[in-house]
Amino acid sequence: MKGDYQELVDEISALLGAPATLENRDFGLIAFGAHDSDDDTAMDPVRTRSILTRKSTPAVRAWFEGFGITRATGPVRIPAAPEAGVFRDRICLPVRHRGVVLGYVWLLDAEPHPTHAQLTAAMEVATRIGGLLADEERAGSDLSRELRAALTAERGWQYDMALTALRTALGPDADGLHAMVCVAPWPGEDSPSSRTVPASAALCTVPWHLPVGPSSRGGGRTGGSGGEPEPAPATAVGGEGARALGVLVRLRAADNLAPAASAAGRLRDTAGPGAVAGVSLPRRGLADLDTAWREAAAAARAATAQPGLGPLAEWSAIGPYRLLTALPRTAPDPAVRALLTPSHAELAHTAEVFLDHAGQAGRTAAALGIHRQTLYYRLSRVEQLTGLDLDAGEDRLLLHMALKAAKL
Repeated sequence: MKGDYQELVDEISALLGAPATLENRDFGLIAFGAHDSDDDTAMDPVRTRSILTRKSTPAVRAWFEGFGITRATGPVRIPAAPEAGVFRDRICLPVRHRGVVLGYVWLLDAEPHPTHAQLTAAMEVATRIGGLLADEERAGSDLSRELRAALTAERGWQYDMALTALRTALGPDADGLHAMVCVAPWPGEDSPSSRTVPASAALCTVPWHLPVGPSSRGGGRTGGSGGEPEPAPATAVGGEGARALGVLVRLRAADNLAPAASAAGRLRDTAGPGAVAGVSLPRRGLADLDTAWREAAAAARAATAQPGLGPLAEWSAIGPYRLLTALPRTAPDPAVRALLTPSHAELAHTAEVFLDHAGQAGRTAAALGIHRQTLYYRLSRVEQLTGLDLDAGEDRLLLHMALKAAKL
């Protein structure tokens, strides 16, 4: 589909003798024509930013929409406005389908100006672009239902039927290289159209219930002995009705997850503050789509529990959380239950930092900003509360796993 857009943009560029840029109705870049002019004025900051960042700023969008492009059915000439970073006159060709604007083709206007016949021919191409955008929008909507069915079904005939439907809808793309992305929490139940997210094959929302560990909020009270802030006890992000967004992203190579990372970054911006994203391992075909989704969701959970892993975490890079996120969600181990109560949050945090630093007292005390004697006192209190021996490897392992698992 990307190639189809590029060919049509190049056709308009050839018709009008000027490089054209195609954006969707949200001013997200879809395709652009190259220019080989030695004249630096062939580019201006707005066009350069659109190409480099694949989107325009809200201010630029408001400026252009002020000329009525959302209602126009034919070419719109827009004068230069250096104060807005628009150094060149422009021509906007609205891209519509059945009366609905789906995007815009932009051209820098220069002498000799395009003739009426040239603009009419270019608008015919814009109409063909509108048909492609409409088809993709409909396909993206349909794929949301099929992707959701595949992500929420248990292995068995229902999962097999959902995969069959998804394969049919994707066509040849179904056998390509993909990765799953999980963005959570996602506001609302609606997913964006796949055409607004580069490289995405399908998107959908699914239920999301994610207990969040203390450190994920990066705040709380400060310990009486100084040092780093102590987080408050764990609470839950998103109760009943909370959602996550699942994205099936096309990849070009198994060793390059950049398309998935780019999609995740854009969608996190849309989701708002606090959103995290997880990315699965790449896979060819859809047979293990459910496994890929579990990996992406696990990476998102890990990024929420351990901010140092996020806000974008790849499943291959979350270390012990690959094991911890695979464990069933059960009550804390009896030995650590008392330690995990809110009144002992400082002790739990101290124990975790101590174990994170391989039991090295000097490094732990420095990380916490406390005296060694204070550290030893706290660790003795941890041993009293839990009945565990912090000199014993298995007891350390149990405590470390329990503290990490509690964040998930």
